[in-house]
Amino acid sequence: MGAIAAILVFAFLFGGGGLRYGLANLVVQLAAFAALALNRTSFLSFWQSAPLAVRLLVGLSLLAPLLQLIPLPPLLWGGLPGRDLAAQSLQAAGYSGWMPMSLEPRRTLLAATALVTPLAVITVGWRLPRQWLLSLGWLFASAGLVTFAVGAFQVSPQGNVGGFYGDRFSQDILLGTFANRNTTGILLVGALGFATVLPPPRPIPGLLAWRLALCILIVLAIILTRSRSSLLLTALPLGLASLRTLRLLFARRSASKAPRRTNPLLLGAAGLGLAATLLGGLIVYAPGRIGDTLSRFDEIENNPRYYIWEDSVYAAWRYWPIGAGTGTFDEVFQIDESLENMTQRRAGRAHNDYLEIAVEFGLPGLILVAAWIGLLAWLSWRARTSKLRWGAWAGSCFLFAIALQSITDYPLRNQAILAFAGFALLVLVRLGASEPDERRQ
Repeated sequence: MGAIAAILVFAFLFGGGGLRYGLANLVVQLAAFAALALNRTSFLSFWQSAPLAVRLLVGLSLLAPLLQLIPLPPLLWGGLPGRDLAAQSLQAAGYSGWMPMSLEPRRTLLAATALVTPLAVITVGWRLPRQWLLSLGWLFASAGLVTFAVGAFQVSPQGNVGGFYGDRFSQDILLGTFANRNTTGILLVGALGFATVLPPPRPIPGLLAWRLALCILIVLAIILTRSRSSLLLTALPLGLASLRTLRLLFARRSASKAPRRTNPLLLGAAGLGLAATLLGGLIVYAPGRIGDTLSRFDEIENNPRYYIWEDSVYAAWRYWPIGAGTGTFDEVFQIDESLENMTQRRAGRAHNDYLEIAVEFGLPGLILVAAWIGLLAWLSWRARTSKLRWGAWAGSCFLFAIALQSITDYPLRNQAILAFAGFALLVLVRLGASEPDERRQ
């Protein structure tokens, strides 16, 4: 349990900056490598006892970028789609040796090493008792509270505190420990899902009131990120919470309960009082923030992403059906970016991870994505028979939120989200397993 907690904490503190912050990402990956080295038994147990579909897709996801690094003979490589310009450049430089399929092998290798973080979370945590996974789920929910606490200073005019990765959005947007508001928002959506439905590992007096207070703070933090996609995606965890509430209302019995030593009303009042105090304080210190968030929906028609998507589709057809190589989008997109869509800034990303995967890995990448989405749907359906199904569905809620946000962003191009996504998958598989399946593991 300690190893996974350490990876998640390191990822939360150092892994929120993306590609440009390589040293910070290295800290997270070194923690993941250390966890794998110290938990070899759990690593092997995953490959022996995990569901076949999970093992297969995890293995293919690891293998995909590595296959693109295998050197190919000049005749074969030169015949691949979209390699004509690179072949002419190599010919002009006098080089005619073997080349990997990827047009930028270093970026592809970097993308491959990034996968060690979710791999460590999934495999190291495979043998953990399910009650320990519940405790780690509350650690995920607590990350939302920490993000709120850090972000409160970032949006306060008196705080004068910028983001962890520079002052680009200082005193304007709640970023927490991330460099991108959409990434902050999607982590908060995941934290909200666990906070709303995750059962406690042990009975806690006044849990409902404290849970409600935590959820209020996380929702407020999502609003203050000013991330439109994240705000819309709060419908997933809130919908899940509504379903659970209805289920509890229908299943409630009228049998009287013995009096408790600790008065839950006092604890609940304390939790609600804390939430109300912090909510009121932010409204005073950051007036107009909620209105600013809602006003961003009026800017959708002028979104520059539309122009990037148009050129990304053209780039995808250039390298279809095998792609240009994982992690190469920023390099190859410059060739196909139309003059009328160019600005002084580089696109950097496709701002649609499905289009970016189409450019980088072509048809095989899209098939792999479709297989993952199908697997998540099957695992979520299977979880309906588990006693811990609500915890499992909190994990699937986060993963489907990532899949939806990927339509307009790139949440998984981030070490922190990769780590928490790996944990969500672990929770979905383990907590969603029925008791006979659990005993066989």
